[in-house]
Amino acid sequence: MTDPRHDDKMTGPERPDAPLHRRGIKSYVLRAGRMTQAQTRGLEEVWPRLGLSLADGRQDLDALFGRQAPRVLEVGFGMGASLVEQAERHPDTDFIGIEVHAPGVGKLLDEADKRGLTNLRVYREDALAVLEQCLPEASLDTLQLFFPDPWPKKKHHKRRIVQPAFVELVRTRLKLGGTLHMATDWQAYAEWMAEVMDAAPGIANTAGTETAPYVPRPEFRPLTKFEARGEKLGHGVWDLIFKRVD
Repeated sequence: MTDPRHDDKMTGPERPDAPLHRRGIKSYVLRAGRMTQAQTRGLEEVWPRLGLSLADGRQDLDALFGRQAPRVLEVGFGMGASLVEQAERHPDTDFIGIEVHAPGVGKLLDEADKRGLTNLRVYREDALAVLEQCLPEASLDTLQLFFPDPWPKKKHHKRRIVQPAFVELVRTRLKLGGTLHMATDWQAYAEWMAEVMDAAPGIANTAGTETAPYVPRPEFRPLTKFEARGEKLGHGVWDLIFKRVD
């Protein structure tokens, strides 16, 4: 029998009791693509040092990085330019990136190695699986979700990564006071994100009354080339930052 929560006619976010692993439903589609020499080098030569997998099990992050420090996780870092820039700008913070597409992972690893970064680790895995199986509860200061696939068609809304079950999983991995920072250039997805977050327990919006439910783009979020081009064309971008309060 088909689970009614996965019915294509559903237009709103999933129910809070939806399973964390929506079996057979992914928030991404793996795409084939050519690998450059630098990307291949990253996967072959740098991965053994900076790469992580589900098989490594639950992490002791202090042992992994060899220190105690603020921890930031970015889900879906694309080609990795923003994440590398953050890791280089903030050497006193440890960063973990999750991305399923090989060219992006290879590019980030190559850049991280060229810049001599030691405060960055990478998963090429499904983000839900990493959060559930590899990251301890209350271990993250920030989780970043920048420009996830908006899946604009109604029949694909169930593929959106921002669902009640995802938010609850993220909440458990954040420290008290830790933040979930999301950004999107699709207004309809921004509204969806706000709806899901407003209904989530133990999470509070940090936006001021003048801009709520959104916040102005924080200076600490690097401006991507994609976003800069969009701004020149008059495209909007919406940032949402929510804090764990329970």
